Amino acid sequence: MFSLKGKVAVVTGASGALGSAAARQLQDLGATVIRNYNRTPVEGQHVFQADVSTAQGAQALVDFATKELGRLDILVNNAGITRDGLAMRMSEQDWDAVLDTNLKGAFLCAKVALRPMMRQRWGRIVNVSSVAGLMGNPGQANYSAAKAGLIGLTKSLAREVASRNVTVNAVAPGYIPSAIWEGVSEDARNAILQQIPLGRTGTPEEVAAAIAFLCSEEAGYITGQVLAIDGGLT
Repeated sequence: MFSLKGKVAVVTGASGALGSAAARQLQDLGATVIRNYNRTPVEGQHVFQADVSTAQGAQALVDFATKELGRLDILVNNAGITRDGLAMRMSEQDWDAVLDTNLKGAFLCAKVALRPMMRQRWGRIVNVSSVAGLMGNPGQANYSAAKAGLIGLTKSLAREVASRNVTVNAVAPGYIPSAIWEGVSEDARNAILQQIPLGRTGTPEEVAAAIAFLCSEEAGYITGQVLAIDGGLT
């Protein structure tokens, strides 16, 4: 197994199941991990509250890493929210809230994180997209648009910073158990599972393992890619 010893990582949205799993995986591999949250507190040695949908919040988070721990090597852009509803009934506020957190937040964090990464000529950024960004999802026009936007952001940034040995990739998880999944009816769950060749949902740990690999030295020749972790759904 590869090692991330000596690396400093920031995981946004670390209060959720996926963000928490990613933070644990990176820490288990030796990285010093800063767990970011906005509303729901998290536990850990290095925890930082910030609303990354604002430039001030993103800057404060990166400043904490570079000033308190001396460097920033890894950024996992995982912060995200949902405000589901059919497009023709969706409010402008619900559209803006999801785009601001899920897409703009990733841009703002990457923008400030890239400065120390490019100076040290080593960095890893992993954006957490979704199969919704690849396929679309009814009732999630805002969420799907934001997650699709992350893919474009990933590919553009990868081209901009590759010469400084900084890679930018994305993962696109499929159906992962969550509070939202628990609220889906049994019939609807079965219909979804029938579309997945592996016949099951994924786990946060499976997504976290892929994120950790993309953050490693061994993944240094991979950039601008989108890895679907969806049991074959897409």
